[in-house]
Amino acid sequence: MRISKAVFPAAGLGTRFLPATKAQPKEMLPLVDKPLIQYVIEEAVGAGIRNITIVTGRGKNAIEDHFDVSYELERVLEERGKENLLNEVRLISNMINVSYVRQKEALGLGHAIWVARDAIGNDPFAVLLGDDIIHSQVPCMRQMIDVFEKLQGSVIATCEVPHSEIHHYGVIAGTPVEGFGGRVYRVQDVVEKPPAEEAPSNLAIIGRYILTPQIFGFLEKTRTGSGGEIQLTDGIRLLLEQQPVYAYMFEGRRYDAGDKLGFLKATVEFALRRDDLGAEFRTYLKSLKL
Repeated sequence: MRISKAVFPAAGLGTRFLPATKAQPKEMLPLVDKPLIQYVIEEAVGAGIRNITIVTGRGKNAIEDHFDVSYELERVLEERGKENLLNEVRLISNMINVSYVRQKEALGLGHAIWVARDAIGNDPFAVLLGDDIIHSQVPCMRQMIDVFEKLQGSVIATCEVPHSEIHHYGVIAGTPVEGFGGRVYRVQDVVEKPPAEEAPSNLAIIGRYILTPQIFGFLEKTRTGSGGEIQLTDGIRLLLEQQPVYAYMFEGRRYDAGDKLGFLKATVEFALRRDDLGAEFRTYLKSLKL
């Protein structure tokens, strides 16, 4: 089994970034000079995935416009001789084969993935969440695909987080799998946002998944859980009864771009890595009297 399709859930309301997200999707907030969603789509492309299904909701038209052809903009850039910008704009619209599915009600991540079932069909697929931006030499999803191709089972991205923050995450309980340098675990259980004293580990689930198509049947049976939503973790618990699921501690730096402070940290660090901005921006930061 190989991974050639991905789902990008983008139907959330983005309430943590109000009022900025009152009239624009959270996924279109700019991280330096690219929207959040583009970083994640580029990660998928870097992993060899070009068939993307974006799950949208009301008020998300800007996402579709971003990945569509903009003839007027291209014509203006061409007339003004701005070849570099023209090529960059065209690259965005040619980057992926994209389809859109509407999530009519905000019923949670599990439901968002379930509504993409017809677009995915009977193939294993990736899920990438825009709240998690991951900087790494090898794209995080490429790392996960390598694990999937060896183990032929669902793979969840995970990383260690402080116990004081564990209640914000889904958490795994698992045992190490030999031959992966302590980075892969066979999952025994997943728990959504447990109190710190009840968490089975400090390994938090991060917004990258590779799932087998059987997950759709289990999501259909899943009842609403934490927050009155259909939780993906509850569907994965049911999947565990039928087939193995693995957790992978990815290599890279993860930013919680769904949090204001995490978004600011990502903005600073991504800007510092830029050849055209980094040196001058670093000088500016050093000049601040903090």
